[in-house]
Amino acid sequence: MSHSESYQAIVEKVYRSGPHGPYAVAKNDALGSITFSLGKKVWEETIEPEPGTYVLLSQITKKRAGWRAGSGRFVRPSDTKQ
Repeated sequence: MSHSESYQAIVEKVYRSGPHGPYAVAKNDALGSITFSLGKKVWEETIEPEPGTYVLLSQITKKRAGWRAGSGRFVRPSDTKQ
């Protein structure tokens, strides 16, 4: 099973002290809300995203509480080239 699909989403809220560490929730038109950790194992950037920032999320899995991303980073100009 491939987890290579990536989804662009807009960060809605950043939670600095969640029960499993810092995390963020982003909105994608197709999937709705996607939650992702801001820990080093998931978030690939050195700075945290802010609300309104576009991110590229992948390794998406469905959990009881909603969609989760196993990998995330900022959207780069090369991501938008056709």
